[in-house]
Amino acid sequence: MAAAQTNSDVEDMSDPLSVYTQVGAGYTDKGLNLKMGQTFDTGKDTTMGMHVLELKGALGDSLGFRNYATDSIDSVRLRRFGVDLTNGRGSQIDFNYSFAAETGSLSYSFIQALPAMGRLQLYPLAGVGAAFANNAMGDDGTPVSGYSVPGTFAVVGSYSKFTISDKVWLNYNPMYMQTLSGSDNYKNHAYLGHDSMLAHEFAASYQINPRLNVRYFAQWNQRVSFKDGTHIIEFNYQL
Repeated sequence: MAAAQTNSDVEDMSDPLSVYTQVGAGYTDKGLNLKMGQTFDTGKDTTMGMHVLELKGALGDSLGFRNYATDSIDSVRLRRFGVDLTNGRGSQIDFNYSFAAETGSLSYSFIQALPAMGRLQLYPLAGVGAAFANNAMGDDGTPVSGYSVPGTFAVVGSYSKFTISDKVWLNYNPMYMQTLSGSDNYKNHAYLGHDSMLAHEFAASYQINPRLNVRYFAQWNQRVSFKDGTHIIEFNYQL
């Protein structure tokens, strides 16, 4: 579980609930990703907070190897994350937007750290959110002009960490998303033509030194194979 950070402290970068100021950069099959994280004062001694901004897919045509990638930033993700140091419970507001598709989502979820089971620790998550889009397809087959909110969804899943050594760990993070309400088109087709989706993320990480690590990520789902999913090599540095 995360602990309060001082000038001499270094947070455990393998803990999904750790809060620390950070910068990161990753190379992906769709271009470059940039990440910046900044802690903030929550006003309570027992809680900590962090904002994390991620810009994804820059220079995709020049440096990536997907034939549909462009050099423009593909998408952005902004999270406001908080953790209660007394009970290992976190919460996050998660904003995602795709510039290419002009679609996005805004969700709120809770994360709970469970007691470790040997080398394995689980962090189940549950939340709800709303989707928004520009010129979203209406139920009559014509686009709705401008930005609209076609529907809402629920997400349940878990982060997990398996510790191999003090420098090496593995993560597997499945997330199940289900539409809840909205237009018929959204409820039935929001996730690659279906009303639900099980997304997978696997990561293998190596802690180079207490402040620097390198991580490999693979992201796929039941309709996009592991091979055709997103693959990332990412470096993260704790400031």
